Amino acid sequence: MSTSQPAGGFTPTGTIASAADRRRVVFATVVGTTVEWYDFFIYASAAGLVFGQLFFAPLGANSVLISFATVGVSFLFRPLGAFLAGHFGDKYGRKVVLMWTLILMGAATALIGILPTYEAIGVAAPILLVLLRILQGLSAGGEWGGAVLMAVEHAPRPRRGAFGASPQIGVPLGLLLASGVMALMAMIAPGDAFVAWGWRVPFLLSVVLILVGWYVRRRVEESPVFAELAERKEKARMPIVQLFRKHVLLVIIAAFVFAGNNAVGYMTTGGYIQNYSTNPEGPLALERGPVLWAVAGSAVTWLLSTFAAGVISDRIGRRTTYIVGWILQLVGVFTLFPLVNTGSIWLLFLGLAILTIGLGFTYGPQAALYSELFPASIRFSGVSISYAIGAILGGAFAPTIATALVQATGTTMSVTWYLAGMTVLGLIATLLLRDRSGIPLGPEHEAEQEKSPIYGVAKA
Repeated sequence: MSTSQPAGGFTPTGTIASAADRRRVVFATVVGTTVEWYDFFIYASAAGLVFGQLFFAPLGANSVLISFATVGVSFLFRPLGAFLAGHFGDKYGRKVVLMWTLILMGAATALIGILPTYEAIGVAAPILLVLLRILQGLSAGGEWGGAVLMAVEHAPRPRRGAFGASPQIGVPLGLLLASGVMALMAMIAPGDAFVAWGWRVPFLLSVVLILVGWYVRRRVEESPVFAELAERKEKARMPIVQLFRKHVLLVIIAAFVFAGNNAVGYMTTGGYIQNYSTNPEGPLALERGPVLWAVAGSAVTWLLSTFAAGVISDRIGRRTTYIVGWILQLVGVFTLFPLVNTGSIWLLFLGLAILTIGLGFTYGPQAALYSELFPASIRFSGVSISYAIGAILGGAFAPTIATALVQATGTTMSVTWYLAGMTVLGLIATLLLRDRSGIPLGPEHEAEQEKSPIYGVAKA
């Protein structure tokens, strides 16, 4: 009997992983990624709401712009996190990397919660804030690839999209949790109290969430594909070198697929809509609490559409699901600001809800899509680095770009065209890829996996 089965979800000895094992994997990936992205998103939310005032006040009118720029700084270090996680994940396993990324993210987040402001320690405050944000970026760069591969490589072949959606829904869940906790603190500590201490509580809560995530993740078995690679002694010696020697074009195209989604998604996850709609000197000046609740509500529609897209991709293929998603996302882009600019909190929520349907359909199938693009021996490196580069090209500075565009043009229509352009780039990148839904993932099928998924390119 083969040491692995092409359907996926098999142990190295050829026995089918139990339903209980699979449920444990799904639960662990959802919980772990939710905790990671909760930590990541509360920073972005705080950057839009209070960090400009607390850490960058001497910059005056540019304080919010620089605050948003610190959100993007972490993205510049996500590729380094992805390189490190990819190297160690392909050599030593998916599980060990996931445990350490969780600890790193939690420690950085909790430290932000006790960080003195500019008024207390001067220029050291923003410097320390940026350094901690960099640690968050390193962790986020390594987290996603490991979570994705644990889910997809444990999955039966016909359900990879559904299983792969489990780490994906951790993102809207993290946004829901982050926005919900921030909104709750805005109620408990309104006005000046929120600026003084209320914003710190969500950061400090990370300690509890990290302990929960650690407990859940340590009970999960290693990915069966990596276990078989180890058993066969076929682990790549220098996975990153092999990735860029053979698959650099694929990495770039895959990165643009994610960039098209990520730039649009960071209108909320990056804190832009929160700042734009609540800025007391802006055109809307809405109350902080209701806006945060609207963002939290849109995270629910994002969650549902993300999971639905993963399931649908198992039926109609990843590529087709993505194409539908890009069309829906374009609709959401053109309806977002006309609804937000009405000044109605309910229409703001509607605009975000419409947008998140498209976002879900261009995010839900990504775990399965990426996993099926790269050979087993370098898969962790491939998915992690493509994701990290896509994040830089897409969401890293999307809030900063949006802020600068509105300042330069005086209208949000400029932001709409920017987001539409990124959506079209994502669509073009998707059209360049063949659909490889259901391709065997085990190491004995590397010859098939090495065939290029890019149209017009015969070999990797």
